Amino acid sequence: MLKSFLLCFVCTLPLLANAQQAPVVRITGSYDPNAVTELYNVTPIGIQFFMSDSSSRQTAGYLQGNYRWNKLNISSSNGSIRNGVLYFSRPQLIKDNYRITLTVSTDDHSTLQTTLTLPHIVGIRFNHYADSVKRDIRFYLNVEGKFSSGKVLPLDTSAVRFAASTGTIIGQDLLLEKNDSAKTVTVEAWYKHNNQMYLRSVIPVKQAPDNDAGIIKSLPELNNNRKRKRQ
Repeated sequence: MLKSFLLCFVCTLPLLANAQQAPVVRITGSYDPNAVTELYNVTPIGIQFFMSDSSSRQTAGYLQGNYRWNKLNISSSNGSIRNGVLYFSRPQLIKDNYRITLTVSTDDHSTLQTTLTLPHIVGIRFNHYADSVKRDIRFYLNVEGKFSSGKVLPLDTSAVRFAASTGTIIGQDLLLEKNDSAKTVTVEAWYKHNNQMYLRSVIPVKQAPDNDAGIIKSLPELNNNRKRKRQ
């Protein structure tokens, strides 16, 4: 009889604890700053719950808390949330001034909201890998974005469009033909989501031919060079 009583008591402890848990009075949301949210439309997020008795809890995953996501009823004003990971639309994010509202229904049937402000681009710049363009060799147009988070990251053609005064734009490469007589080429870049972010760069075209004297062109030539070194 005593054992049965103790067993029932132990089983009801979690229920009593939940019944006595202080209600949630506010929540705050955050995103993982290491997720490169500046470039990718996905990021781990976390929710912290603040109770009326000054205690707090936080979600599992990014915040390493003990509040499991499958026990949480949460919705987003942009995209969807799956197991603590937010998948969002960047065009909508830009339209909403980079803010996403999360709505959470708590265990005590309260509905609370918190807003995430995700990093956004504040400027773009060219960072050329070479000082001049060589004819018949692709020249990579390297554009970097400066973000509100303080990060500087490379951008691709999903974010930038290009134009050039001569040659052909192939993806993110500039290609001048062998017979192109231009001495300089002007390249332009626009941020697709804000055409006011604009770049212009004048790049010299290499005029002197490359020095190929030190290039090994065949296996016999390589063997001859080795023989000379031994002598």
